[in-house]
Amino acid sequence: MGKTIVVAGYGPGISDAVARRFGREGYAVALVGRTAERLTAAVESLTKNGIEARAYPADVGEPDAVRRLVRDASRALGPIAALHWNAYLPQGGDLTVVPDELRAVLDVGVHGLLAAVQEALPDLREQRGAVLVTGGGLALYDPQTDARAVQWGAMGLAVSKAAQHKLVGLLHQKLKADGIYVGEVTVEALVKGTKFDDGRATLEAATVADAFWELNQKRSEVYVSLR
Repeated sequence: MGKTIVVAGYGPGISDAVARRFGREGYAVALVGRTAERLTAAVESLTKNGIEARAYPADVGEPDAVRRLVRDASRALGPIAALHWNAYLPQGGDLTVVPDELRAVLDVGVHGLLAAVQEALPDLREQRGAVLVTGGGLALYDPQTDARAVQWGAMGLAVSKAAQHKLVGLLHQKLKADGIYVGEVTVEALVKGTKFDDGRATLEAATVADAFWELNQKRSEVYVSLR
């Protein structure tokens, strides 16, 4: 068996483009998301394009489920050589009203990611693999960004992305001695073809996927931003 990329938080847009980009480079693809029907359709499409793929429906906010799917994907498709974390949960819009929702948002954005990395570590070490995270501009520390997060009802997502951003840096420092690369592409623009595209999107999903592939290959930067 060859090497595998786990794409967590699969949907149209960035994660689909990443699956196809890495698939063209010879990776088998494990697609992870909540909606089985969407995953099944994507597997069929990837297969028609000559890419080996399997669907793993799961709630990535549940660490045990994450660990299980990582094990299953490694056994079925081959060792995990890349982990792409694109998952997020759009809850916790107003933390002064429903602060408990923040726990669920962090479970998906931070705790699930960490569980996946922990479970995949033996494969990642063996493969000198990569952990590739989709970051968001709401993680930035400035008053304008904070005001925008409040206006958009995205306070929980902003907190999660900020915590995730720090986790990426910490994991990069911790795992580089093992030959594992950890990096993030921060997307600061609307991506065409996603549910956020209101007709004003400027960024192609394929451009983001290419940025992830370049990070995976060069491994010279921890963070890059796309606008």
